[in-house]
Amino acid sequence: MAAKKSKKTAEPEAAPKLFYIFYNQERWDNWLKTLETADWAGDEESEEMPEGFRILDGFSDDITLAVMKIIRLCQNERITLEDARTKLRDVEEIVMAGVPGEELAEIVGSMQVSLVVLFAAGQKYLEAIYPPAEEIKTLVKEGRKVVTKDPEKALEIASSIGSAVINGASCCGKYVKDTDEPTLFDEWLVEVERIADALKSLKNFDEEAGAGS
Repeated sequence: MAAKKSKKTAEPEAAPKLFYIFYNQERWDNWLKTLETADWAGDEESEEMPEGFRILDGFSDDITLAVMKIIRLCQNERITLEDARTKLRDVEEIVMAGVPGEELAEIVGSMQVSLVVLFAAGQKYLEAIYPPAEEIKTLVKEGRKVVTKDPEKALEIASSIGSAVINGASCCGKYVKDTDEPTLFDEWLVEVERIADALKSLKNFDEEAGAGS
């Protein structure tokens, strides 16, 4: 009597391998080249912001979006927590490195100062350090009070607000002051608002295998 053939058990499909081009040195260098050739003077008769400042604003948006994509990929369990921490540090090393050329370094330096809070907030979020949303108003008042005498403490406060926003809290449009002389804390709040905008644009973000940056 012939032996019965055993039925093959269906093997579960492996999760599609994630192919994603994270923020890299080439991308950063391309932005710097664009800034080098940009027009910073603009047309005196035009109310439009000069080209250089528009590009710099887009540069900031691009970096913030790239960092929030790392966070979102981690939230969606497409990369591990440790991978997210590593990727975030990698982007920070690229963005916060020295820039060649005195004039370009000065221009990019102002952006780098604002972006300090982006990386600090991202790392805090990945460490699960974020205050309750209802504390944000108090934190904003405290940050404004201490920024002149203790900028490090102000950064700590701003990054806590940023991590709360990444965790779902609302901020910071109503707290951003329209002033000709913003403090460091005001600049960090503007970046936190940029984080909030990036997260809104990534509401349904979930990279599929083969997707680009």
